[in-house]
Amino acid sequence: MSELRTRGHDVVWILTDSPGISDEEVLARAKNENRVLLTFDKDFGELVFRAGKSASSGVILFRISAKSPDYVAETAARVLEHRDDWVGHFAVVEDTRVRLTKIPEKRF
Repeated sequence: MSELRTRGHDVVWILTDSPGISDEEVLARAKNENRVLLTFDKDFGELVFRAGKSASSGVILFRISAKSPDYVAETAARVLEHRDDWVGHFAVVEDTRVRLTKIPEKRF
């Protein structure tokens, strides 16, 4: 988190800011605060695509090798700084690529 903040990103970390809230509450908060949701939790894909929960600000699912906390932080910062089209998309970030899938509009 500190790497992202150091690079100028406005970050809220649910673990410290709102521990114990449900994944659905996390999605709702991201939408209400107009934030892109960064996660390692595949359950958010289930919520967005199967349960039809809203994620209009975008979701970025990291499926990278966690070689070190520094590697994870650098990868997250690099991905965020490389593009700005997260809104309305569910992205999967892997070590060698980023895949974007448009979230159906009816779920906004």
